[in-house]
Amino acid sequence: MHSTLIHVTERIRERSAKLRGDYLARIAKMSGRQRGFERMGCANVAHAVAALPSNDKFRVVTEKAPHIGVVTSYNDMLSAHQPYEGYPEQIRIEAHRLGATVQVAGGVPAMCDGVTQGLPGMELSLFSRDTIAMSTAIALTHDVFDAALLLGICDKIVPGLLIGALHFGHLPCVFVPAGPMSSGITNSDKAKVRELYAQGKVGRDELLKSESAAYHGAGTCTFYGTANSNQMLLEAMGLHVPGSAFVHPHDELRTALTREAVGTALNISGRVQGQAARPIGQLVDERSIVNAMAALLATGGSTNHLIHWVAVARSAGILIDWSDFSELSGVVPLLARVYPNGSADVNQFQAAGGPGFVIRELLDAGLMHEDVISVAGDSLRPYTFVPTAVGQGGEVKRQALPAASGDEGVVRTAAAPFSATGGLQLLVGNLGRAVIKVSAVPEDRHTVEAPCRIFTTQDAMQDAFKAGELERDVIVVVRFQGPHANGMPELHKLTPPLAVLQGKGFKVALVTDGRMSGASGKVPAAIHVSPEALAGGPLARLRDGDVVRVCAVTGTLAALVDEGEWAAREVATLDPAEAEVNAHGLGRELFAGLRRNVLTAEEGAITWL
Repeated sequence: MHSTLIHVTERIRERSAKLRGDYLARIAKMSGRQRGFERMGCANVAHAVAALPSNDKFRVVTEKAPHIGVVTSYNDMLSAHQPYEGYPEQIRIEAHRLGATVQVAGGVPAMCDGVTQGLPGMELSLFSRDTIAMSTAIALTHDVFDAALLLGICDKIVPGLLIGALHFGHLPCVFVPAGPMSSGITNSDKAKVRELYAQGKVGRDELLKSESAAYHGAGTCTFYGTANSNQMLLEAMGLHVPGSAFVHPHDELRTALTREAVGTALNISGRVQGQAARPIGQLVDERSIVNAMAALLATGGSTNHLIHWVAVARSAGILIDWSDFSELSGVVPLLARVYPNGSADVNQFQAAGGPGFVIRELLDAGLMHEDVISVAGDSLRPYTFVPTAVGQGGEVKRQALPAASGDEGVVRTAAAPFSATGGLQLLVGNLGRAVIKVSAVPEDRHTVEAPCRIFTTQDAMQDAFKAGELERDVIVVVRFQGPHANGMPELHKLTPPLAVLQGKGFKVALVTDGRMSGASGKVPAAIHVSPEALAGGPLARLRDGDVVRVCAVTGTLAALVDEGEWAAREVATLDPAEAEVNAHGLGRELFAGLRRNVLTAEEGAITWL
């Protein structure tokens, strides 16, 4: 194994020793209890099974059959989650065939960031993660289940389900994906139309036609944003049945994989003779978390996970920070180019080898821990095999991948990567700490130094762009976008105008205490600046015209201002009228307590501590 992987893992283990030890002790205590239906009073049992068919009541109460809880994020607002509508029935049928019973324990909210981008609803997006975690806890707190199936795919939903499940760390859990939609127009063609629209060269009708050709059916959006990064990380952590991330929702293989997830949940439940229980809190350990980090870096995944996986790890009693990501990024090679890190979509990634290829290459290069417990066994190696067909008995058939990539423009071996490093860099300086994703940024743009122009809303920035005020080398600063200020929205709407400016030859970059997510692309963006401006962070000391340096080569984020002058400056505050706008409308009032109590982005934007 690579020495850096060992070093980072040991550092995390030492840092987390007390917290992790306490967490495992709680799991052990909970795991030693009687089964739920024997532990409960008769009235409790009657309520729990009241709506079950009589034969299921008999199985679960009298015959003491294994009982599986389902937590679903189904809605048909999200194309990725619409296929889940029929999953409970599929799961019941398979569970009955295997002698088990099933109840849908609860549903969790699931919002589509694609719908809310640039709109007030996006200010609830980050906090929806912890709302989902709490909803998962409410579902599982019925406490009658031997195992759980967690149905979720998209941005905040998977981290929320995982955080919630880890607070029930004694419970064996399997995640069940539903797969990506079929490919539409290319992501690069979509981006071009967006840039033309930003310049006023095409109208709304042309833009809507393009967007509708990209987002056109059931399944996950096909670019490699947070949703599809979620699926890659769950494969790397061994929480899916192997190879299930990127199979189309309507493929017969998808149905077989869902059935297999039911059998897997039973196998790890502790209710099958000869099979020990595998609770999720034991599966998710320091090695598993490091494997997820390595997979993220090797695929150029979503920067959102520098927030979400800090919170996920903390839920398992493990403490990680951005320095850990940065150190791993220095040795983990970039093995995949999937939009916005390349031109391919996730269907092309899957066809070229997909998660199995990347995991195999990282394992063989000593850049992942192989000796981890997964839902599929005592090793991560099963995740290097890919599902290929359904057998006559309905079982999933798998095979090893070829040594060579199916498409070297999409995925490569560790011996011949796209880049020797993972492309995520920690930035530090007198403006605070931030992260930058440079895997898709041209090398001549890894360092940008220019006067800054400061905005407090993305609308104000777009107005300035339309007025021609940014036609120069410029560092665009959008501040008061952190979790305390307005819930830390994603600022995707800034990407097209910044890309236009860069395309004209200007040196431009974005600096913000907000998020850019999986849409971070060819424009350098120093994001998640922490401490945030509203908390008195140094970003609030900036003034229009200050020269700012963003350098991914040296890891620098700094205002080139005399130290004495910098120290003497007053901290800018958010205009009360703007703060009032952020606090009201479309349910934002309900999240005021979360905005007050949230931890910093580097601490995972956690609201429950």
